Amino acid sequence: MPVDSLRWETLEALKNSPKGKLKYNAHWLEKGEDILAGCIDAPSLSPLSGLILKRLSPRPLQKSFSLSSGSRDSSPGLSEESPASLSSTSSFPSINGTNGSLSFSQLVVPSLKTEHEQASDALQVVSDEAKDPDLDPGVGPVSGPASPPAISLLSPRATQMAGCIRICEEKHRAKAKTELRLRQELQEQLVASVASRESEQLKRFEEFMELKQRQEYQCMRDMMDRETKESIGRQEKLKEEQRHRMKILNLRLREAEQQRMREAELERQRQTEGRERLRNLNTIQEEILQLNQLLEPSTQTRTGAAPTDLGSYSTRGNQLCSQVSEVVRTTAEGEFPSVEDMTAAERALHEMRALIRLMQEETAKAQEKKKKEQEEQEERRKQAELQAQQEAQKKAALSAKEKAKRKGLQTRAEDTTLKWYKELQEAAAQCAQSLEELNGTKDIQTKKLRMELQKAATIPVSQISSISGSQLREIFDKIDKLLSGRAVVSGGKSVSTSQHPKGLDFVSYKLAEKFVKQGEEEVASHHEAAFPIAVVASGVWELHPRVGELILAHLHKKCPYAVPHYPPMKDGTSVEEYQRILGYRVDDSGVEGQDSFLKRMSGMIRLYAAVIQLRWPYGSKQGPGPHGLNHGWRWLAQMLNMEPLADVTATLLFDFLEVCGNALMKQYQGQFWKLMLLIKEEYFPRIEAVTSTGQMGSVIRLKQFLETSLRSRQISPPKGQLSSTFWRS
Repeated sequence: MPVDSLRWETLEALKNSPKGKLKYNAHWLEKGEDILAGCIDAPSLSPLSGLILKRLSPRPLQKSFSLSSGSRDSSPGLSEESPASLSSTSSFPSINGTNGSLSFSQLVVPSLKTEHEQASDALQVVSDEAKDPDLDPGVGPVSGPASPPAISLLSPRATQMAGCIRICEEKHRAKAKTELRLRQELQEQLVASVASRESEQLKRFEEFMELKQRQEYQCMRDMMDRETKESIGRQEKLKEEQRHRMKILNLRLREAEQQRMREAELERQRQTEGRERLRNLNTIQEEILQLNQLLEPSTQTRTGAAPTDLGSYSTRGNQLCSQVSEVVRTTAEGEFPSVEDMTAAERALHEMRALIRLMQEETAKAQEKKKKEQEEQEERRKQAELQAQQEAQKKAALSAKEKAKRKGLQTRAEDTTLKWYKELQEAAAQCAQSLEELNGTKDIQTKKLRMELQKAATIPVSQISSISGSQLREIFDKIDKLLSGRAVVSGGKSVSTSQHPKGLDFVSYKLAEKFVKQGEEEVASHHEAAFPIAVVASGVWELHPRVGELILAHLHKKCPYAVPHYPPMKDGTSVEEYQRILGYRVDDSGVEGQDSFLKRMSGMIRLYAAVIQLRWPYGSKQGPGPHGLNHGWRWLAQMLNMEPLADVTATLLFDFLEVCGNALMKQYQGQFWKLMLLIKEEYFPRIEAVTSTGQMGSVIRLKQFLETSLRSRQISPPKGQLSSTFWRS
């Protein structure tokens, strides 16, 4: 293998070997050692140089040495000398013409390979020598204490080696310069890249700052826009609140106006009721004064009673007259009598009547006592006369009944009418009986539900008035909604008939009872109120017939004359109970007065007459109404077929004809006028025959109404009748 090819590998191997690394020690100067001592000394070859040269030579080194020395018997020690030691001689003997001769120059001349390849070959030879176990054990490092001889650097081999080292140093120096230049360029590139990066970072920082400014500007602009929108929203909200306040103010003004109108209506109603109470008070005072005259001593003397016995009655009568006069005196100052005043006056009247009865009883007792003192014969004669008189009265009554039968008048209603009346009363009684469980419950929740249902049914009826058609329609819709099972709001709470199994029956019963009570109280005091109440009742009757049947049942029970029916007094029935059956109010203070009784009957008949002729204008059903004018004609005909009652018949006929006469006239025309003529010529004299002198007020009103109507052949529409413009209000 050529030597030049291992040169660079050898140098590189020496450089990387532990011996080729110079370590600096700071204590060299202290020890007196010279750092450059090894550099100043003459270079010497390693004992292994011979081995290296032996391997580098193409032929064995021993043969060369033997040829050059001219002797084969040279000692082994000579053969182990390195070629460098042989080169110290001036020259080797040349051998010409033989194959075994070899000059030293041929041994040291390198081949055409490169130095790098020689160094690599040398390193390979050293490694092979170290690994080859077949090497000659005689060839090895020269042992001995003697140092190898110095080598002159003037030899070609040494010069070539020195040149190689110098070339290597130059290459290393050039390589170092190149690396330095590359490092400088890299540093410059690094500085340039750092500068460029810093410049880019500066640009990004500026862009970031601009972005921040734009974001802040955008944020400020968004905030301003948001504040603007919020300001606009607040303005809109303020405007909406202002509109809401204006709406509320308008509603309050409207409510105030409605309240004012209601108050005015209540005031007018109060004035009407006050005037009515005043008329009743005057009537009571007149009757008390008349009764008080019966308590005067002159009257008592005429009756045969002793003045000393009846003086207390006269004194008490004067006191009662003074009480009533005191009430009248307060009303004379411009005030109407209150309900308490009327109660006190009626109580005084009842007490005066009781005094009269007691006085009559005392007078009768006195007369009986006087009669006892007379002879028995005279007493028997009087008894006989009394019996004869009673028999005559019975005969007269029987003859009157027979005469009435012959003339076609009756004292009781027809069988079909009575059957209809009883069926309605039985249905109402069954409904009331089915509600006993609900009315008698002890459950708190059920009681609350019952109260809420009762309020939801009765309060709308109490609010019926002739203020406007829209309000009347709202009330009707609320009642219809409740009866249809839907929820309604009453007193701020939602209530429905579906919350209880008997809810619908309870509401229907209470609603019918309230309608009749409105006729008994509201219409009795204010006749024009009959029409709005009747039109709502007619509409409810049309949509819910069960309510209409209950209305008739309640009306017939409180006012049997609306059937018409005159209930007879049965055996075992007390006077107070019979008066209740006739429609009178009986309480602890006694039976109500005749004027109050007639006033209530008049209100209920007027409501019935209004229901007959009216129909709900927004109904969807076709055909006749639920209780039309044919029932009014039937009632009027049956009233004329029955014997008149004192004060009652005249009052009810006048009220019925005043309310329903115009509608009957338009419906029946000629037949109606025949009926009116029959009333005037044949039935009115019967009314006059049964009416006493103090009860002629209603008779006179009926007579004037009949004469005016027949003379003009026209009956005016009733006051308070609802017009077409009312439903547009």
